[in-house]
Amino acid sequence: MGTVEPLYAEPNVDSLWREILHEVREEYLSESQHYPWIVGFSGGKDSTLVAHAVFEALLSIPPSARTRPVHIVSNDTQVESPFVVAHLNEVTEQIRRAAENLDLPIDVARTQPDLDKTFWTLLIGKGYPSPNSNMRWCTDRLKIAPTSSYIRKYVSECGAAIVVLGVRSAESNKRQQTIQRYQNLRNSRLNEHNDLSGALVYRPIVHLTTDDVWELLGSMDAPWGGTHGALFKLYRDAEGGECPVVLSKEEAPGCGTANSRFGCWTCTVVEKDRSLQGYIDAGNHQYRPLVDFRDWLKSIRNDPMRRQAMRRNGRLTFDATGRHIPGPFTIQARREILDRLLATQAEFDSPLISQAELDLIHEIWAKELQQDTGVGDGN
Repeated sequence: MGTVEPLYAEPNVDSLWREILHEVREEYLSESQHYPWIVGFSGGKDSTLVAHAVFEALLSIPPSARTRPVHIVSNDTQVESPFVVAHLNEVTEQIRRAAENLDLPIDVARTQPDLDKTFWTLLIGKGYPSPNSNMRWCTDRLKIAPTSSYIRKYVSECGAAIVVLGVRSAESNKRQQTIQRYQNLRNSRLNEHNDLSGALVYRPIVHLTTDDVWELLGSMDAPWGGTHGALFKLYRDAEGGECPVVLSKEEAPGCGTANSRFGCWTCTVVEKDRSLQGYIDAGNHQYRPLVDFRDWLKSIRNDPMRRQAMRRNGRLTFDATGRHIPGPFTIQARREILDRLLATQAEFDSPLISQAELDLIHEIWAKELQQDTGVGDGN
C-alpha cells in the first residue's frame, strides 16, 4: 500500500526563503523604484533578516537594474547597551564594506538625537525626571525624532520614501492590530505611514513566526560575509529581544517593555534590565556598574527632596485627585546624578557621556542659576 501524501504541508525553510526573496526582488523592481528604500536596522533578529533579504535580492538583480538606492539606517540613542552597540557597529561595517566591494546601491547610516535632546542633556541638564511608563519622554526624542527626520529628508528630495521594516504580526496583539489597521490601504504591499506624510511602509516578513526567523537565520550565512552566529550568541547571553525601530508614538509602547529587552542601558521604564543582567550572568561582570547606576537612578525618581516644587514653566501642577506633581530634579540632584555617572564611567572604563554633553549641561545650569538669582535680568 502506497504512502498517503498529506493534503497540506508546511513550507520548508528553503521554499519560505525563496518566496520572501521573490517578493523583495519584485517590490524593488516595481513601478515605485524611483523612491528610495530606508531599511530600519536595529541589529536584532527581525531587522537582520530583512537586511539579509534586501542584500541577497540586490545580488540577484542585474547591475543595470539596481537603480533604487537603499539606506540601511540604525538609530543610536547614545545610551544604547554597550554590547548591542558593539554588535551593531560590527555588522553595519560588514554590510558597508561588502556593499562597496560588490557595487550595490546601499548606503549605511546612523541617526542620533540632537545635542540638546540627548538623554543626559535632558535628564542632568534640564532635570527631566527619569522616564517611566506614564512619562516616556525618551522614546520621542531619542528614537522617533532622529529617524523620522532622516526619512523626511528623502521624502522631500524624492517625493516619497519607502520604509522597510522587520515588523511581524506575531510580535504582539498590539502590533498585529496596528498592522491590520493600515495593511493594504493602496491594495499593494505598501501602507501609508500614519505619522510620516509621504512615507510608505513595506513589511517583507510580516507573516513570519519567531521560529521562522530563527530557523532562517540559522540556515544561512550572512550575504555580507560570515554567519549570524554572533547574533545568536547576543540573544543567548542577554536573554532576549530588542527594542524595535520606532517611528511613531503609536509604536512607542514596544520600547521599554518586557518584550523588548535590548535597548538603552539607562532605561528606567522597565522594572529590571534583564538583558544587562543576563549578560552579567553569562560572565560579563564589567557591566555591573551600569546596572547599579540604572537601579539607583530609578530609585531616586520620586524622592521629593530631589525634585523642584514647580514645573519648568514656573507653575505648580496637581492631578485630578489634587495630588501635587513635582517638577524637574533640583540642581543639587542633577549634580549628584552627574557625579555618580562620572564615577560609573571611571569604573566601567569606557565613555558614557560626551564632552559636548558635559559642556551643554554646565551651560544650562549656569543659565538656570542666573535666572534664579536675578543675575543679568535687569533686576
